[in-house]
Amino acid sequence: MADLSMLDGATLAFDLDGTLVDSAPDLIGTLNVLLAQEGIAALPLEDARPFIGHGARRLIERGFAAQGHPIPTDRMDDLFARFIAHYNDHSADLTRPFPGCVEALSVMKTAGAKLTVCTNKLTSLSTPILAKLDIAWLFDAVIGADLAPAPKPDARHLIAAVEAAGGSMDRALMVGDASTDAGAARAAKVPLILVSFGYTEIPAAELNPDILIHHFDELPDACVRLLTA
Repeated sequence: MADLSMLDGATLAFDLDGTLVDSAPDLIGTLNVLLAQEGIAALPLEDARPFIGHGARRLIERGFAAQGHPIPTDRMDDLFARFIAHYNDHSADLTRPFPGCVEALSVMKTAGAKLTVCTNKLTSLSTPILAKLDIAWLFDAVIGADLAPAPKPDARHLIAAVEAAGGSMDRALMVGDASTDAGAARAAKVPLILVSFGYTEIPAAELNPDILIHHFDELPDACVRLLTA
């Protein structure tokens, strides 16, 4: 085990969907409710998982297109509102932290790290999930795309999340699962850890993370290695 005291004062920014929590069952479940309401066949969970990570509008757009029903521009606002209304009530029905997540984050927080959520999900959708799963206490800040100057992969989203937690970019890193996380980290010039079990169309290994992990048990050591490199 690495010397975790090296995490004291560092800021660790985390993506939410596909990184901290396995939220695909509730997100795709809500998408399939919309599809059913429109008389369109449901999408299998595994087919739709890669559509997650770019916000609800993009998920809806890609889900409908995948089933051969591109959405007319004038219909999106209605579909989005219906998606949000349903998802708000079901966002933690099946969503759970990935194995080892809570334990790893608890260890790093105890060591003095600041933890922040940097997600393209709306903040108002993100914070209830953390509360329902009883993990909100782990985080010093939650910055959804709506609270940032621009969403990931823009560096300003990551910078806003780190600053909201009271951290500084010279001792920060990004933990994510997809190209949006990789892009934000590279643009902000901070170390990047990707998980191999998330939601991404491009395999995480091909996004050239500084470290690729396969389980949260590996995360504390990986953070120490990058912050002391």
